[in-house]
Amino acid sequence: MGGLVRFGVSIDSKLLTLFDKLIAEKGYTNRSEAIRDLIRDLLVETRWEKGDEEAIGIISIVYSHEVRELMEKLADLQHQNYAAIVSTLHLHLDQHNCLEVLIVKGKNQEIRKISDGLIATKGVRHGRLTLASTGKDLY
Repeated sequence: MGGLVRFGVSIDSKLLTLFDKLIAEKGYTNRSEAIRDLIRDLLVETRWEKGDEEAIGIISIVYSHEVRELMEKLADLQHQNYAAIVSTLHLHLDQHNCLEVLIVKGKNQEIRKISDGLIATKGVRHGRLTLASTGKDLY
């Protein structure tokens, strides 16, 4: 980690009050750490949008296991991309619905392609890709 640098920010007082309330609710003890986290999030998001570097993604999908051949289609997609899938978690939400969470690692574009394929599969009720970073440059 490099040396700490102090800098000033001009901000509307109402906006700052809202920010202070939000970071207190989230458990931050000071503005600096909250601002650092916001900067890290923006850097990760920008790298995902622009680059094609090594990254981590968390794909979550909710589906009914009663949809004909859906589980087989999802399994086939996962087997086609086995090298990028680090781990999976399968949870029965109720008698009909399942949640599947996949941790994937690879190039940004590859992760998006896997996510899009799973989420767009007919019968998937909800899906989301959460972006993450390997953390190499976010000190």
